[in-house]
Amino acid sequence: MILSRHVLLFLLLSAISSSAIERDVVVYGGTSAGVAAAIQVARMGKSVILIEPSQHVGGLTSGGLGMTDSGKREVIGGISREFYQRLQKHYSNDEAWRQQKREDYQYYKASDDAIWRFEPKIAEKTLRAMLAEARVEVVYGQRLNLKSGVEMLSEVSTSGGRSRRSHAITEIIMESGERYSAKMFIDASYEGDLMAKAGVTYTVGRESNSKYGETLNGVQTKNARSHQFDADVDPYMVPGDPASGLLPGLHGGDPGVEGEGDHRVQAYCFRMCLTDAPENRVPFPKPEGYDPMRYELYLRYINKGWRTIWGNHKAMPNRKTDTNNHGAFSTDNIGMNYAYPDGDYATRERIIKEHEVYQKGLFWFLCNDPRVPADLQNKIRLWGLAKDEFVDNGNWPHQIYVREARRMVSDYVQTEADCFRSRQTPESVGMGSYNMDSHNVQRYVDQRGFARNEGDVQISPRGPYQISYRAIRPRREECTNLLVPAALSASHIAFGSIRMEPVFMVLGQSAATGACQAIDQEVAVQDIDTEKLRERLLADGQVLEFKMSQVVGRGGIAIESLDGIVVDDEDAELKGFATRSTSVGGYVAAGYRHDGGGGNEGIVQRARFVPELAEAGDYEIRMSYTQNPNRASKVPVTVFHKGGESVLEIDQKVKPPLEGGWISLGSYSLEKGRAGAVEISNADADGYVIIDAVQFLPK
Repeated sequence: MILSRHVLLFLLLSAISSSAIERDVVVYGGTSAGVAAAIQVARMGKSVILIEPSQHVGGLTSGGLGMTDSGKREVIGGISREFYQRLQKHYSNDEAWRQQKREDYQYYKASDDAIWRFEPKIAEKTLRAMLAEARVEVVYGQRLNLKSGVEMLSEVSTSGGRSRRSHAITEIIMESGERYSAKMFIDASYEGDLMAKAGVTYTVGRESNSKYGETLNGVQTKNARSHQFDADVDPYMVPGDPASGLLPGLHGGDPGVEGEGDHRVQAYCFRMCLTDAPENRVPFPKPEGYDPMRYELYLRYINKGWRTIWGNHKAMPNRKTDTNNHGAFSTDNIGMNYAYPDGDYATRERIIKEHEVYQKGLFWFLCNDPRVPADLQNKIRLWGLAKDEFVDNGNWPHQIYVREARRMVSDYVQTEADCFRSRQTPESVGMGSYNMDSHNVQRYVDQRGFARNEGDVQISPRGPYQISYRAIRPRREECTNLLVPAALSASHIAFGSIRMEPVFMVLGQSAATGACQAIDQEVAVQDIDTEKLRERLLADGQVLEFKMSQVVGRGGIAIESLDGIVVDDEDAELKGFATRSTSVGGYVAAGYRHDGGGGNEGIVQRARFVPELAEAGDYEIRMSYTQNPNRASKVPVTVFHKGGESVLEIDQKVKPPLEGGWISLGSYSLEKGRAGAVEISNADADGYVIIDAVQFLPK
C-alpha cells in the first residue's frame, strides 16, 4: 500500500495533540542502535528525538561490554565503524592512559584505524559527543506506558479489487504523561516494548528446529559442551539424598526433547568492569540479601578441582577488564530471566535486582567464604570494581546484559540459513559474522543424578552473512511506520549471531535511513525503493556484501593464485550442503562444505557451480575436493555444456590426482556468459559428499 500525501497529512494531524511533542522521527531506546539511528536521522536533515528510559546512552556498549564481539571487522561500516575509530583517536592521546602505559597495552596499535576494546565511561562519552555534534535532542528518564502508551490509526485501502487494513503509530505516551508524535518511529530497545505495544507479532524463547528448517534451535543437550560441568557434581541439599530437595538454581524436570522449542531464554548477566590497580580498586561489596547457599553447587564444583575463574577476563585499557561468564557456574544467572521479556517494569526491576544480588554475592562468596580454597581466594582478592566507572551506580554496571528478549516476527525471519549463506538474503542492510552464540538456558539434573547445563551453542557461520531490510520492519498489515533494528525478526539461533553491538549500530543506521526515505517518498516503510536505500547506505559507508571467496582459511588456497575462472562453494547455487568444514586442509578459499554424510535420507542436496565466461570456447573443467576415507565413493557430477549434459562419478575416498587437490572432469565447449555449469549432488551417496570449488581453464 502506497500512502498518498493526504493520508500522510491525516496521519500527522491525527497524531498531534496540544501536548504532544512532534518530530519527523522518534527513536525509542538509547541503546547503541538507538544512538546510531538518531544520528543518522539528523544527518539526513530530519527532526528527531531520542527517548531513553534510563540516564545513560549506549546500552551494553557503555554498560561494560568493552570487549567488542565484532566478528569479521571488515563488514562493520558507517556510524558503527566511526564510533570505534573515534575510540582509537581517544586512546592515541597520552592523557587517555592513567593506570598503565600505552605501549604496555597489547590491543592498541597506532597503525589500526579503530580499537575494539575500551572503557565503559569512554564509550558513553564518545556516544554523547556524537549525539551532540549531530544536534540530536535526547530525553532521559522517560519510559513507555506499557498499558496505554501507543496510539494507532487504522486505515482500510483497496488495491486490485481487494480491501486490506493497515495500522500506523500516531503517538506514544510515557508513564509521565509526556506524549510524542512523529511520521516514523524506531524501536531501538533490547526489549521491543514499542513494537509489542503497537500490536506487532513477536516471539519469546526458542523455536523448534522444524519451524524454520534449522539444526541448532530448540533444546540443545548434545551441543551444550561449552560452559558445561566437566565433573560430576551432586545437586541435592544433602548430597546423595534426592528427598532433601535441590540446591538453588536447579530444576528436577526433564530438559526437553532435543530440537524442540520452549519458552526458555538464554541467561543474562552483568558485564563487569574490574581492575587490579590498587588506587582505582573498590572491594567487592556484600549485597543485601546475600545467601551463601546460592553458591553451594559452585563450592562443590570448586572442590572437584575447578579453578579457571578468569577464563573470560579480557583486558581493557588502564588495567581494567570486561569480565564475562565462563564455565559451568559463573556470572550467568541461569534460568532466572524467563519472565523478563514480557514482564512489566516491576517484574523486570525485580529480575535485575535478583541478578545484581546473585552476581555481587558470587564475588563476595569467592573472596570471603572460608570454605573457598586459599589459592583461589587470594587470586580473586587482587581484583575489585573500578572506582572511576559507573560512579552514579555504586561502580556497578547500569545495564544488564539482555542477550535476548522479544524478537519480531515479520514476513522475513533471519534463520541459520542466512547465517550459513545457504539461501539468498534479500535487500541487505548490513552484515553479521559472529558465532551463532546461545548461552545456557537451564540447569537441571541428568538421568545419572548430577547437575548439567543446557542451551549453550557456539557455531561459527565461517564468515559474514547479510541481514535483510525485511527483518527490521514489521508486516505491512501490522504497522506501516515502525522499524525495529534491535528486537528484529530472527530465530533464536540466528539472533544469537546478529545480536552484537556493532551490528546493532549498523542496523540502527539502516533503519533510520529507511525511515527518512519513507518520509521523502511518502510511502510505508514496506514500500520504500530498496535500491535507493542501498545506494544511500553504501554512500554512507555501510558494508552490504562480502564475498567469502576472498577469505583464505588456515589450510586454504587463495583463489587469486589459481588460473582460469574459479567458482568457490560460497558462490555456488545451493540446495542443502549447509555444513561447512576446514577439518582437512588443501581446500580453496575459506573452507569447503559437505552434506552431513550417511546418505541423503530421502533429501537430495545439490550444488551448482556457474561461471561467468567472457568468451565462448573450449575449457578444461576441474573439481576440487579434500580426500578422506569417510567420503562417498560415487559422487554424481553433471557437466552442462554446449553439446548437452555429461554425467560422471567421482570417488572422493581417493586423493585427487592433480596437484593442489584437483581432478579433471574433461574438456568441453562452453558458450559465453553463464550458459555452462557443473552440478554436484549427494544422490545415493555412501559417505560424505564434499563440495569445494570448480575451475574452468580455457584451452
